[in-house]
Parts: sequence; structure tokens; C-alpha cells
Amino acid sequence: MDTSTDQGGYEAATYRKIALKLLPILFAGYFLAILDRVNVGFAKLQMASDLALSDAVYGFGAGVFFFGYFLFELPSNLILRKVGARRWIARIMVTWGLLSICFMFTGSLHWGPVSAAFGVSDAEFTFYALRFILGVAEAGFFPGVILYLTYWFPSARRAHVVALFLIAIPLASAIGSPISGLILQFMDGLQDMRGWQWLFLVEGIPAVLLGLVILKVLPNGPRDAKWLDDRERELVEMRLAEDEARKQAVGQKSHFAAIFTDWRIWALALADFSRGIINNALNFWMPTLVQEIGIDRADFLQVGMVTAIPWSIAAIGMVLVARNSDRTGERRWHATLALVLSMFGLLLLAFGSGSAVVSILALTMVATGAMAWLAVFWTIPTAFLSGVAAAGGIAWINALSQLGGFVGPDMLGRIREANNGDGSLAFLAMAGFAVIGAVLTFLLAKQAQTAKAPAG
Repeated sequence: MDTSTDQGGYEAATYRKIALKLLPILFAGYFLAILDRVNVGFAKLQMASDLALSDAVYGFGAGVFFFGYFLFELPSNLILRKVGARRWIARIMVTWGLLSICFMFTGSLHWGPVSAAFGVSDAEFTFYALRFILGVAEAGFFPGVILYLTYWFPSARRAHVVALFLIAIPLASAIGSPISGLILQFMDGLQDMRGWQWLFLVEGIPAVLLGLVILKVLPNGPRDAKWLDDRERELVEMRLAEDEARKQAVGQKSHFAAIFTDWRIWALALADFSRGIINNALNFWMPTLVQEIGIDRADFLQVGMVTAIPWSIAAIGMVLVARNSDRTGERRWHATLALVLSMFGLLLLAFGSGSAVVSILALTMVATGAMAWLAVFWTIPTAFLSGVAAAGGIAWINALSQLGGFVGPDMLGRIREANNGDGSLAFLAMAGFAVIGAVLTFLLAKQAQTAKAPAG
């Protein structure tokens, strides 16, 4: 094909078209995934007292989700590569939506000798079991989409695209927090159900419905996209082929064994593990932390509105950082300095005055830095992995990092319970993990410097 005549404008228009077709539905899916994963943070404001769940119990239950996620993420991504993105992503969404709805029965199930054998109440056992199974159900969605985007976008364009997808994380909290607050406050008692039960029901149904839509409309790749013409398909495939050739210069890995033998994969996993500790502690504890700055314990809507502030700013920050990273082709400093920002925010939480303004500023710094880092980070492993190594490597990095999702919420819960609600030691420990992630990012991000000029 002719690549000289108005190629820049045509190429930009082609990728804009692809983004407009794919990103809205993928974004919506991840938005609902995050909403259904972290809405337990708002449910806790009522559910903890209703079911006698302590901070330590809640922190462990919030985190045990990630054990199920870890165990099934790698096989899930390999299955996606075999059966196709459309069917597997749809399956993931329908099952996690149904399981999220099941949380409304947390206080209604009775396990008898089963829960007694574990030394927990029926409600605790149900909470732990559902959180674990929810992790199993959702496993593979995020790395599956990251892999799926490599079927369409070359690495030089990927940070911005990934950021537009990942913006679902802060927006799910920014938009979902006020909605969750509304449900808790104004649906409580309707049909003899508590607000937290309505929360799980109302926010679980959309995932099931969207999963059915994805099953119908999502193409498995460029060759299945009826809305691309032949020239557009050729352009996409040519750019991806050029991208694969560039990977040779940075030590491309394409075999399954590379997942476990390439030191860079383990180092990247450790960096994302560090970020996962911070991000997930924030995700699950933000409503409680916000409530404790002086908001009336019954004013769930105000808690939701204030919780939305850090996540809204984080959403803007991650897109701006990712766009500039793609424009300049620079990854190392964009990602490293983002985690440094989170580190300073965590130190402010640990040693700050505890005033409402300082607390919200600190939470905003932590959220913005972590999200900006995440958007740039996923350009790094996809810069040197391809084929089955890409499918498995992305999943393995994300799976190992998800264990940080257990450590963060559980650590904060245990430290708070041992120190009468003071989480300063946990924030200090998280600042240390931010330093680890920043150092590893600085050392590894050079692998992603595959684009020497602006992507346009």
C-alpha cells in the first residue's frame, strides 16, 4: 500500500476510528469491574456494624479477592488468547456481575460447622468466600484487555490508549462514590433491605448486561472488524509488524518459558506489586478515611462527594501524563516521578497534621501518582514481549502484582485495629514500597523507549 500520500493524517484518522469503536465498551467494562470490586468500601460503612465485621476482618476480606485473582489470572489470559477476546471477556463480566449481586446475602447464609471450623462467624465466612470467588471470576479481564489492545495499537501509541482505558479506575471511584453514597443513604430500608444490600444489587446488574452486549459486538481482532476497510487493516497490520521488528532490539521474548525465566518480568511484577499495595489500600479504605476527617457518620452522600475529589483529579492527571509520554516517547521519568508524588502523599498522611485539607491533598497526591504511573507502566512489558509470552507475561506480572492488593488493605486494617484507628505506620510502610517501585521503574523503563519520535 502507498504509505507516503497523506499518511500521517490517514494513520491518525484510522487509529482514532479504532479507539472510538473499542475504547468506550472496554472502558465501560473496566469501570464496572472496579466499581464492583471496590464498592465494598462504601458498603462497609453500614455492613461492618450490621454484621459485626472489625477493621481487621474487613481488611482481610477486601484483600482476599486478590488471592482468587492471582490463582486464575494466568490461565484466564491464556484461554482468552485461545478462544478469543469476545467470548472470554463476556464470560468474565457476566460471572463477576452475578457474584457481586450475591453479596447482598452476606448476612443471610448459615454455614454451621463449616464456619465454626475456621473460627469465624457465618457472615465473616460468607464475606471471605464471596470475595475470593469474585476474584476468580474477574481474573483475566484487565490483562486480557491489555493484551487485546496489543492486537490493534503499536507500542508508540499505547500509553495514551491504555490511559484512556485505565481512567476507568479513578472514574469508577469518582463517579461511583457519590452514587454509592446516594444508594446507602436513600435506599436504606426500601423493601426491608439495608442500603448496602441495594448497593450490591444495583451495581452488579449492569456488568451482566454489558457482558451480553460484548458477546455480540466485540471483534476478536482487526480481521474480524467489519467497520475497517482493507486499507485500514493493512495499515494496522503493517504498524504491528514494524513494532514486532523493533522488539528484537530490546531482547524480544515470544516463548512461554520467557514468562518465568526473564528477570525483567519478575522485576516489573515487583514494581507493580508495590504500586498495588498503595492503590488498593486507597481503593478500599478511602471512604472510611474520608468519613474520619469529620463528616457525619450518617451522611453517606457527603462522604461520596468528598471521596470523588482525589479520584477526579487522578483521572485528569493520568491522561495528561500518558499523552505527554506518548508525544515525547519518554517513559522513564514520567513513570518514576509519578510514584515519587505518591510517596510524598503517603508521607504527608503519616506525618501530616490530620486536618481535612491536608488529608484530602495527601490522598489526591497518592491517587494521582499511582494512576499516572500505571498508565505509563503497561507500555514497558509490551515493548519486549510478543506472542504467547505477551499473553502469559502480562497476566503473570499483573497476577503477582495483585497480591499487593491483599497486602495493602489487610495491612492497613490490622495496623488501624492495633493502634486505635491510627494508620500512620501503614502509610509509612507504603511510602517505602513507593520508593521500591520508583527505583525499579527507573531501571526498567528504558526497555520501553522504542519510539524515537512523536507518535502524532
